[in-house]
Amino acid sequence: MLKGKTAVVTGGSRGIGRAIVLKLAEEGMNVAFLYRSADAKAEALCRQCDAFQGKVRAYVCDVSDEDQVKKTLASIRKDFGYVSLLVNNAGITDDGLVMTMKEESFAGVIDVNLKGAFLMIKHILPVMLRNKEGCIINISSVSGLFGNPGQCNYAAAKAGLIGLTKSVAKEYASRNIRCSAVAPGFVESEMTKDLDRAELESHIPLGRLGRTQEIAEAVAYLADADYVTGEVLRVDGGIAM
Repeated sequence: MLKGKTAVVTGGSRGIGRAIVLKLAEEGMNVAFLYRSADAKAEALCRQCDAFQGKVRAYVCDVSDEDQVKKTLASIRKDFGYVSLLVNNAGITDDGLVMTMKEESFAGVIDVNLKGAFLMIKHILPVMLRNKEGCIINISSVSGLFGNPGQCNYAAAKAGLIGLTKSVAKEYASRNIRCSAVAPGFVESEMTKDLDRAELESHIPLGRLGRTQEIAEAVAYLADADYVTGEVLRVDGGIAM
């Protein structure tokens, strides 16, 4: 039962994150979503969520900065009290082949996509432990399952999220805290708008790109599935089977 509980969603102002915020708010949850720079989109999303019963607020936060993470979570605890769900969705890309990729391009993607999730989990766990319940959902990718040419940094971060997910699930299952991951395939979003759509769809058994709402529905399922932990749920049209 999600209604009345509070969720934190990183990277929530656009794309998959935006769809997750809308879905959780529609389910009656209070939602605190984090974003880094898209102020207008964040404000528009808050206004859109006014139609739902729960409270939705936006917070500026760079999840790769531990001080910002701690301060933002302190503000969220002050505004909402407790948090029962964390969705680590924040992610960036900075593509390039291994031989030509600059170190800062590799480190930058790892910092946001993987270290950011670690920092959020690290600093939200005390809240969940006090409340004796919690669910953490990490948004990975099929790129973390089978790699992707030109995306060694992104694939490494998303594969790392799977290892992080399983470790957290094993560490905290006895404390009634669950941790699972969603691994989307190619989804209609800003990250895929410049790719060759016809070429992508030719490799997807279901013959189309995914929709952000479909990823959000998988998140809502895992958030409410009390007997599921350590799972990596692919939502990919069959591309990684």
